[in-house]
Amino acid sequence: MEAYLDNSATTQVMDCVRDIVVKTMTEDYGNPSSKHRKGMEAERYIKEARAAIAKTLKVQDKEILFTSGGTESNNMALIGTAMANQRAGKHIISTRIEHASVYNPLMYLESQGFEVTYLPVDRDGHISLAELEAAIRPDTILVSVMYVNNEIGAVEPVEEISRVIRAKNPSAVFHVDAIQAYGKFEIRPKKQGIDLLSVSGHKIHGPKGVGFLYINEKVKIRPILFGGGQQRDMRSGTENVPGAAGLGLAAKEMYTGFSERIRKMTELKDYLIDRMEEIEGITVNSKKGLESAPQIVSVSFSGVRSEVLLHALEEKGIYVSSGSACSSNHPAISGTLKAVGVKKELLDSTLRFSLGIYNTREQLDYTIEALKELLPVLRRYQRG
Repeated sequence: MEAYLDNSATTQVMDCVRDIVVKTMTEDYGNPSSKHRKGMEAERYIKEARAAIAKTLKVQDKEILFTSGGTESNNMALIGTAMANQRAGKHIISTRIEHASVYNPLMYLESQGFEVTYLPVDRDGHISLAELEAAIRPDTILVSVMYVNNEIGAVEPVEEISRVIRAKNPSAVFHVDAIQAYGKFEIRPKKQGIDLLSVSGHKIHGPKGVGFLYINEKVKIRPILFGGGQQRDMRSGTENVPGAAGLGLAAKEMYTGFSERIRKMTELKDYLIDRMEEIEGITVNSKKGLESAPQIVSVSFSGVRSEVLLHALEEKGIYVSSGSACSSNHPAISGTLKAVGVKKELLDSTLRFSLGIYNTREQLDYTIEALKELLPVLRRYQRG
């Protein structure tokens, strides 16, 4: 049996998404900027995908900007907004559990003279609204908080965060990294007070190399790519038609029958946590039910290094992650695990199990039995 449990790193593409990507690569392959029929066919795919995505968020089509993925969406949201609003101030607020595609742009902005306040989180990975309120200043121009943490699945109270921002400094822009949340939650930027929202296609069974940034039409933001003026001068470069078409279809599919799909995924997550707790010497770092994301379970295994266990599971056809896959080329102890107070001796003994729409209870049972078999052997080996 094979059990792919690394869906927060990437997902298997849906069959219908694969088909539309192939069609737009081999049949309807025109450049959307071309004036002939092939170009207009390609442009139609872009428009339909933008409309499908906008419908899932209940926003305007023109507020959806296609990007190359979550990293570019986050970079544009942070750098583009900071540069466009720096006359109003140079203070930015974020948290200590953000993804590297938020941290590193913030570090760049600090090198450009911006000041960043990083809010701590509690043991469940949540920021304090009181600490947020205290941190907001008249010169705060941007607040960036992730919707779902990619390592432990903590869900931030984005609507409450927005209310605090609006009450203290209504002109500050609120950015949300929703890369692990889109497709798992009903997100309504207008209702929740979100100004900018980053999403990646390959986290929702869509193609790699494509994503989008929702930009509220009232937000002042600058482009970070310059060229031929595509996408209303906000992101130059020939549009990725196969990527956009695939992303639009994946978005539509993820929000069709949404409630039932998420109910099943949450049941699988809770079942996995219950089965994990049968194993001696483990600590589950994620919450059951609606207290955390429906797809992420972080587990620390005492007495065995995460990388050793990861490869032992791989030998049995079970695929998991020892942290954020986006940072796997630069391994380091997780800042998120430190921030939520995971014991020092468990920091390098933690794996992430993440679910997708194709996972089954049988795969989870197979995984648990493999862990029960492997852990005693690996622990003896490690002690030796």
